[in-house]
Amino acid sequence: MYSEKKNILQLVSLLELHGVRTVVLCPGSRNTPLIHTFVTHKAFECFSVTDERSAGFVALGLAQERNTPVVVCCTSGTALLNIHPAVCEAFYQHLPLIVVSADRPQAWIGQMDGQTLPQPGVFGPLVKKSVHLPEILSEEDEWYCNRMVNEAILECTHRECGPVQINIALSEPLFQYGATAMPEVRCIRRVEAERVSDLTTAFRTAERRMLICGQLTPAQAARLQPLLQQFDGVVLSEHLSNLHLKDEKSSLRYFDAALSTLGEAQQKEFAPDLLITMGGHIVSKRLKKMLRKYLPREHWHITPQGEVVDLFCALTHVVEMKPEDFLCAVSTTASDETSAFLKQWADLCRVSQPAPETFSSLMAVGHLLGALPKSSCLHLANSSAVRLAALYPIASGIWVFCNRGTSGIEGSLSTAIGYASVSKELNFVLIGDLSFFYDMNALWNGAIRSNLRILLLNNQGGGIFHTLPGMDLESPSCRYVEAVHGATARGWVKDCGLVYFKAETREQLAEGIRLLTDPHLDAPVLVEVFTDIEHDTEAFKAFFDSLKN
Repeated sequence: MYSEKKNILQLVSLLELHGVRTVVLCPGSRNTPLIHTFVTHKAFECFSVTDERSAGFVALGLAQERNTPVVVCCTSGTALLNIHPAVCEAFYQHLPLIVVSADRPQAWIGQMDGQTLPQPGVFGPLVKKSVHLPEILSEEDEWYCNRMVNEAILECTHRECGPVQINIALSEPLFQYGATAMPEVRCIRRVEAERVSDLTTAFRTAERRMLICGQLTPAQAARLQPLLQQFDGVVLSEHLSNLHLKDEKSSLRYFDAALSTLGEAQQKEFAPDLLITMGGHIVSKRLKKMLRKYLPREHWHITPQGEVVDLFCALTHVVEMKPEDFLCAVSTTASDETSAFLKQWADLCRVSQPAPETFSSLMAVGHLLGALPKSSCLHLANSSAVRLAALYPIASGIWVFCNRGTSGIEGSLSTAIGYASVSKELNFVLIGDLSFFYDMNALWNGAIRSNLRILLLNNQGGGIFHTLPGMDLESPSCRYVEAVHGATARGWVKDCGLVYFKAETREQLAEGIRLLTDPHLDAPVLVEVFTDIEHDTEAFKAFFDSLKN
């Protein structure tokens, strides 16, 4: 019988699955359920050492001789600090030492309770990774603990070996041993380039392959485009991937709008059995929500750095290699099953583009994207701008950029100005009012050139908040949430030397777009489009309603 603590069961199960077999145990009460579970489990060879400082070095010697990760497990408080010398030695000798430290719940740290001190991260830079496992009270807690343990164990032997810390919170009662078996847990594997052939069978037998390509630089996109065109399966990408696939794959770019037409029951029919991800961030919340609900059998994340990224809560393999090398390694001829899955998705994604009748931000975005000259650059601000742009096509040869690393509204204009200052092409910025005014001092810089063209969407507040399900627009707090204002960019823009144009009608918008896209105009330009936030919301919702009908 094992401890009933779910975080302990996750930890011990994963240690076994990752091949850890040797454990050095130090006495104590807080780590008693850990000791009991390790000793009861037949997979582990356990050594008892009373002094933690000695125990750490005993574990070090075992790791030296066996050349595999070894666990040293201790109770809470200063017991952990006594392992520090061995951790330091393991770090500089590059030895795979796993420190498992029992802890009290975080609520009791610093409250004069016995044997308590801040344990997570106590070894600082002398461990390759330090993780803290909370007690498991929800499915998300369980996923988090599973991922943290996988990350720590994988990092212990990643490239050069080294020590890691797994700190685990344990509340009373501690001595309940009612678990009769270890749970089935997800074990994340790291696959390096020389072992990628191990995955080819699983790749070829998967009937519903889906590859999601996140944000890419233009250079990355150029390398991947021909390989993704040949990929046998569904390829989902957004404008930020800078990919322009052809034939059946061409319509897949509009997957986010298409997903809005599916009911809950229909979504399962479009879920993959094998999910492959590469590149940076994706924007679509609908896709994230669907794949987190209908988990693929396997999820492979392709990354040259080998980091663990579990966006869809289903990661099974971290493939540490360049995406283009991976695609070459697993290339295969199309099968009837994968062709049918691709056709199913292609048919779903053949949705119409917005054609709003009301003067709105949606209309303004469509006019701009339809008029972009070839070989230009488009810089999208976050929030509404990047989401509205996703609803329209962008011609091949136009590079798209956006600060999606953390998706904040700050710095979008400054980033675009920095890029444009050394670019030979016309650079267009699509930006909302809050993002613009937050970063308006970017126009004060002396680096602004005539190739900078800005379309500012001003609806006097955070329009995206009006589209969020459950948002109470009648609440007194709403005006604070959406930052209602009455500002205009006119005075500041003109003071900074830009050509300024105001658009409040369709006709003025058309004239403003002609001004923005004029390659012969020797001056930076800003067109400020004034819309009504209610009309913006109505146009946005009307488009998605039309797709369902």
